[in-house]
Amino acid sequence: MKEESTRARTPSYAALTGPSGPRGRASIRRTNLGVVLRILRDAGPRSRAQIAVDTGLPKPTVTTLVAELVSLGLVREGPAQREGSVGRPGTLVHIDGGHICGIGVEISTSYVHVLALTPSGDQVFEHRAAVAVADVGAEAVLDLTAREIRACHAALARDGIRPIGLTLAVPGVIDVATGTVTYAPAIGWHDVAVAEGLRARLPEPVPRIAVDNDAKLAALAEYALVQGTDIRDMVCITGERGIGAGIISDGRLLRGATGFAGEVGHMPLDPRRRPCVCGRSGCWEVMVGLDAILSLAADTGDRIHDTSAELESRLGELSRRAEAGDARTREALDRVAEDLGLGLALLADVLNPRVVVLGGYFTHIGDLIVERVREVLRTRVMAPDAGGCEVRLSTLGFAAAARGGTFLALEAVHQDPGGV
Repeated sequence: MKEESTRARTPSYAALTGPSGPRGRASIRRTNLGVVLRILRDAGPRSRAQIAVDTGLPKPTVTTLVAELVSLGLVREGPAQREGSVGRPGTLVHIDGGHICGIGVEISTSYVHVLALTPSGDQVFEHRAAVAVADVGAEAVLDLTAREIRACHAALARDGIRPIGLTLAVPGVIDVATGTVTYAPAIGWHDVAVAEGLRARLPEPVPRIAVDNDAKLAALAEYALVQGTDIRDMVCITGERGIGAGIISDGRLLRGATGFAGEVGHMPLDPRRRPCVCGRSGCWEVMVGLDAILSLAADTGDRIHDTSAELESRLGELSRRAEAGDARTREALDRVAEDLGLGLALLADVLNPRVVVLGGYFTHIGDLIVERVREVLRTRVMAPDAGGCEVRLSTLGFAAAARGGTFLALEAVHQDPGGV
């Protein structure tokens, strides 16, 4: 995908937080500043007149708001690009904010990924460190994560960029209010106070730290790519050792009553009742997770099981074997595609999404399995034509959760532009 397709595209405010509550008089101006910023973020550069139309605010009010945002360094004004036109070009308001950024950090089963984006979507830092998270333990992983974040802060400081927030994506059940990973069987974590642990490891001043589920944050990043279309219901599947789902329903991220929404990897679907790391048997992730495809495709000593190698290179080797016609690899891919389609059909029957996005490791083998997955979906979904559900491959891959984390970190700008 071209760079422009992922820049300056972040999910709508409602997708992040849901509908706003009652507003007092003192918050109206702050809210209106945020409204203008979100319009520019979601719809791109606009004239002040168009912003007035989009927001319903009077033109003089918009002029005052834009001037304040310019003074804060969050927007800039410049001439519109008009090829072949005569006369003086119009002026457009662009989102700016190159002096600040949001940081997203994903702690996955095999790496720690740090990404920093400005409000306009420019990437100003990225690094991924390989680590077997379940093997080394939570304290060692938090030590590594803190080192990676300090390296990010140092690089940003050299460029004069200030992080305003940091969001960690972790595969498991998260107590968002306290920043605690309550239960993450894929990495063996129970009641790990991630936010508190990082604060203790980072030098002052520490930016605001939030912790959230990796699949939910990945869904925010994927939903950002379809802003401006008719898609308001989607399911984003993250494929790694564990399997999770981020669910967008009517344009909003679905969390559920206690935050458990999306734990689809532990749906009991395996008729052979194979054991899962969660302690139960027959879970979907033992059928279609990363361990499943690698075990089906090769014996334990094979190089595709070498966790010291980059996961992308191991999946690339898997793809090369399949394309070369290796029978065992092809059978493994067919089995995973069949089981993936089975689980997706159940989700489609229950949620009726417009789009299912396959992310994580599925993006690296997707071309080899997606047609079979679509076929199984069409066959098994109760509604005609799979209920209008389309299966797509993610273009973000392993970067989706960290990217979603940057969006959540940057939401503070849109809630209180003056405060930032």
